[in-house]
Amino acid sequence: MLGHGDVETMSADNNKPDDVDGGLALDKRTKTKKPSLYRVVMLNDDYTPMEFVVLILQRFFGHNSQVAQKIMLHVHQKGVGVCGVFTYEVAEAKINQVMTFARQNEHPLQLQMEKE
Repeated sequence: MLGHGDVETMSADNNKPDDVDGGLALDKRTKTKKPSLYRVVMLNDDYTPMEFVVLILQRFFGHNSQVAQKIMLHVHQKGVGVCGVFTYEVAEAKINQVMTFARQNEHPLQLQMEKE
């Protein structure tokens, strides 16, 4: 605050007092690194019903019926299939949710996470 008789000069370019240094270095920018992505992969087993797999793919991974059927058949025929690609935390949470749901319904369904 200025007292009586004090004079504060303003710089012409930014209307801020000349003696105030904000400490900002605008020419240096930190690049944020994109988070790593992980595939959630479903493994085939001989016990989990195909209908249950389709339900999982729709409920937990947001696939429509047609896409869920396609992924389920791929898992059934090839032994493994990708449910989706997410950040680590999201992939881990989805795996835990699905595994819990599968166990509650007495199915041995297995999911894994693979780095992209």
